Amino acid sequence: MAPKNKTVYVCSSCAYESAKWYGQCPSCGEWNSMEESYIAPSSGKKQGSSLNRAASLPIEEISETSEIRYDTGISEFNRVLGGGLVKGSVVLIGGDPGIGKSTILLQTCKYLSENKKVLYVSGEESASQIKLRAERLHVLKNNIYVLCETDAEYICELIRTEKPDIVIIDSIQTMNITDIQSSTGSVTQVRECTSLLMRTAKAQSVPIFIVGHVNKDGNIAGPKVLEHIVDTVLYFEGDKNMSYRILRAAKNRFGSTNEIGVFTMSDKGLEEVPNPSAMLLEGRPKNTSGTCVMCVMEGSRPILAEVQALVTPTGFGTPRRMTNGFDFNRMAMLIAVLEKRAGYYFANTDCYINVVGGLKIAEPASDLSVALALVSSLKDMILKDDVIAIGEIGLAGEIRGVSSAQQRVNEAIRMGFRKIIIPYHNYKSIPEEYKKQADIVGVRRIRDAFKEIIL
Repeated sequence: MAPKNKTVYVCSSCAYESAKWYGQCPSCGEWNSMEESYIAPSSGKKQGSSLNRAASLPIEEISETSEIRYDTGISEFNRVLGGGLVKGSVVLIGGDPGIGKSTILLQTCKYLSENKKVLYVSGEESASQIKLRAERLHVLKNNIYVLCETDAEYICELIRTEKPDIVIIDSIQTMNITDIQSSTGSVTQVRECTSLLMRTAKAQSVPIFIVGHVNKDGNIAGPKVLEHIVDTVLYFEGDKNMSYRILRAAKNRFGSTNEIGVFTMSDKGLEEVPNPSAMLLEGRPKNTSGTCVMCVMEGSRPILAEVQALVTPTGFGTPRRMTNGFDFNRMAMLIAVLEKRAGYYFANTDCYINVVGGLKIAEPASDLSVALALVSSLKDMILKDDVIAIGEIGLAGEIRGVSSAQQRVNEAIRMGFRKIIIPYHNYKSIPEEYKKQADIVGVRRIRDAFKEIIL
């Protein structure tokens, strides 16, 4: 008698497995995240047994080739990948529907297919639909092959026989393995299909791009173990109704996870933004209270962004606080410091913080600019247009030093700012040539910063 399939329940958030269903996951605490899955009995045949097996080699005998990375043809994409696409790597790209995941991969095919064979596998669109999109993006090359298939085992076998140079899977939620009884898109199917593709990429030294859908929380649909399998995880940030897109690396085994790529969406697809600071400061209001410019480091790149604050008398018993692009708890802490250490009271006011351009700020170096914007809106006093503030605020009201101060100051001077407020600790290390080009002021406490820049 043939053995029966085993039923298990898997958490879609943390991949916790249980023999019975729970309303709340015992591991991560998520509610209604346990999904029913089936494990087929072993047939004695290992998945991926038809793939070529690599022999172990001493590390000293492994040859280094000059073609370790592929140039994608998009410099911002190369920056986020760490310098290009590594052979045999698996890159997972996530983001909201319509934000540009398939678009940037199809645009990448235009450059890669000039001297390499590209296999584009789609489980969501027909071949004619892909061609229509390729015509709109002017991506029609003889070296681009389209396959509309959802069987992951057949796709891996095709990769082994046809030997493409680059493979694109769009999307992983549509792939399935026949021997697994779970439905397409379930935790088990997504995990096993990704694992099979990863083994194929390593065995054949073929880089594979995988498109992953996101859930309502903004995370890639499926368990976190999916991100552990792949080499690189990239996320598209930004509102799909806005033209700006930010590509950020959440994990990268071959490069930095702090780099970002900035794009703008047009009728011709995604276009690179070589100067993000100018883009984020475009249309900045003049002679208006409640605005200040900050400088944040995204990897090795300093980026200027505008932060806006609106402080108004509350019409309710409890003041309202809201942030967009800035940490809510960080804003609450800054308000408490301003009340305790500087004497500015926000108890009866609604406070709103917005970072213009869809950028999400998590760096403490933006504290000083946010605090100045809040006080400027509270007192309805205008900050000078050519002022930029950089610094972290401590609970005692002190301005603490930040990293890469020299690079931040250089970027501010390049963008035309002539008064730069920085922590006194960093002021001592700024070269004299920078001090001749702009009025650089080192401050120790937040009160000192207010005296310097408020008209």
